Amino acid sequence: MSCPVLPEGFDATDPDLLQERVPLPEFARLRQTAPVWWCAQPRGITGFDDEGYWAVTRHADVKYVSTHPELFSSTTNTAIIRFNAHVQREQIEAQRLIMLNMDPPEHTRVRQIVQRGFTPRAIRGLEQALRDRARKIVEEARAASGGGSFDFVTQVACELPLQAIAELIGVPQRDRAKIFDWSNKMVAYDDPEYAITEEAGANAAVELIGYAMNLAAERKECPAKDIVTQLVAAEGEGNLRSDEFGFFVLLLAVAGNETTRNAISHGMHAFLTHPEQWQLYKATRPSTAAEEIVRWATPVVSFQRTATRDTELGGQKIKAGDRVGMFYSSANHDPEVFRDPEVFDITRDPNPHLGFGGGGPHFCLGKSLAVVEIDLIFNALADTLPDLRLAAEDAGPRRLRAAWLNGIKELRVSAS
Repeated sequence: MSCPVLPEGFDATDPDLLQERVPLPEFARLRQTAPVWWCAQPRGITGFDDEGYWAVTRHADVKYVSTHPELFSSTTNTAIIRFNAHVQREQIEAQRLIMLNMDPPEHTRVRQIVQRGFTPRAIRGLEQALRDRARKIVEEARAASGGGSFDFVTQVACELPLQAIAELIGVPQRDRAKIFDWSNKMVAYDDPEYAITEEAGANAAVELIGYAMNLAAERKECPAKDIVTQLVAAEGEGNLRSDEFGFFVLLLAVAGNETTRNAISHGMHAFLTHPEQWQLYKATRPSTAAEEIVRWATPVVSFQRTATRDTELGGQKIKAGDRVGMFYSSANHDPEVFRDPEVFDITRDPNPHLGFGGGGPHFCLGKSLAVVEIDLIFNALADTLPDLRLAAEDAGPRRLRAAWLNGIKELRVSAS
């Protein structure tokens, strides 16, 4: 297999690169010439004591890694593909308590419990409350703008995912700003603009876990008709320990809040830069729109696994202990799977994107909730702010500096 022509030192987990763009042209070259490619890294630069990882860029190969946990472990090095160089090994290993970083059978046990909160009935029970909240969020953004410009990320995109999680687990309204602040600090330490140290991010995680553990303890003492009680105090059904519930809420704060927020932000930018699609959406409200928004946005650029034994993938010999990066952003632009993948098409159907994961045990538990949130917020926007536009013709989004998130921290729009 020929070597791809890539810029010297190319690494798709470089936070400086992802602050600028998602490297779709480089991913296209890799898919064509080296779909499983060794990305060399200076030892220790990512927090791992190795010299790089295998970049997996084709849709089929990402699905294969995702659906073979016996060959590719989430626990060994966690699913996070890049930490800071000074992170300690014990800090990485502590993250094994998060469901994202578990392997079966422990992952199976925890997931069987927490999925009680994500049944179709549970999502339907939230939908009307979230529809009302979506409408209120957009109306308040319009009123606050006074007909001028505003930041779509903070005033619209952030709000519904946060409120959905708070509704789901029963966080009181007065405490919801805390959840937002903690989740921001946990993912933003790579971005110097926020001046948030990794220590501050770790402290935020501790505070969030402590808050959730206290909530679990209250429900064990005084059960209520809510999801927390179902997860920690339902007798005879298997329950989460208080610490397990704390780490579950931590996962929700990032996986359920940050990712949906970024999907909504990217979706709005896509609509405003593809005005024919915005006109189509306002006229027809296709049920396929949310899935295309997630494919287009792919909020999680990559997660990783670690090979449990020697194996082969895409013609390459993978050694036991090698890290393997699954690049969902690349898989979601694979022309072997998607016709005209570079086109934003809200009527795309079928749409077998991997924006919620590549299948297998770690397929996104909250997919149905995320799709509902995206549908509700864009319906509210189409009804209330149908003439929304970019605040300036060249006002692209300001991107988050991060190693594995496709994040937007500001998108200026105008309501008139």
